Amino acid sequence: MEKSYHQNFNIPCYDTDAGQMLKPVSFMNYAQEIANCHASVLGFGYDDMIRTRTAWVLSRMHIIFRELPKWRDNVNLRTWHKGPERLFYIRDYRMTDAEDKRELAVATTSWLVLNIDSRRLVREPLLDEGSICKEDAISPSCDKIRIPDGLVTDFATEHHISYSDIDLNGHANNAMYLLWSMDAVGNDVTLSRHLKEVKINFNHEAKAGDCVEIHVGKSAEGGDLRYWVEGRLRDAEDKSSFVAELLF
Repeated sequence: MEKSYHQNFNIPCYDTDAGQMLKPVSFMNYAQEIANCHASVLGFGYDDMIRTRTAWVLSRMHIIFRELPKWRDNVNLRTWHKGPERLFYIRDYRMTDAEDKRELAVATTSWLVLNIDSRRLVREPLLDEGSICKEDAISPSCDKIRIPDGLVTDFATEHHISYSDIDLNGHANNAMYLLWSMDAVGNDVTLSRHLKEVKINFNHEAKAGDCVEIHVGKSAEGGDLRYWVEGRLRDAEDKSSFVAELLF
């Protein structure tokens, strides 16, 4: 049984920014796809889960970008699952250059299993222990993000969930939350600095027609800038949809 799964690919132009560097949101899209591929190989992919009316739901994520690859670069993305941890199942990632000599990005993600009809968590174990790989790309796994006491967050923008946001499960795709966060931070930062690190907690799903009000706070750390971004669901008593922490 293969305990990890990898793909080599060239960075296409549509996944890069104005500096011809890989967009962080594109990394998230790659990570989703390779996780689906590996899960299918191991027998708990989308088609396997849907037969029991269950689905994987991403709850937390932490990515460190060591070096962003460029347009046309050939890279290797590898993933493996680390088994259960409390309520979560942990999956890690590592992106390197094609020769596997330079580490470009690492990530850890925490997933829940949800019954798609009742929307309740499924707690019964479903993984073969023989498929677990205990290698750490990032340790510990992503914890709950807490906006620092006293930090002022200001309303930045609002986003109405529409066709371009929705994934095959019928709610906003997890990569979109990072895209909204970077848009809310603003062009003066995102077009002049590279994202070094991001953590996101996905707290409540957003569906077509929902409006997410986005609030942003920041602090300076030496030459770096750290932002906290929270999306609140309008008309749902300001329920938190997501919280993100970004370091530029």
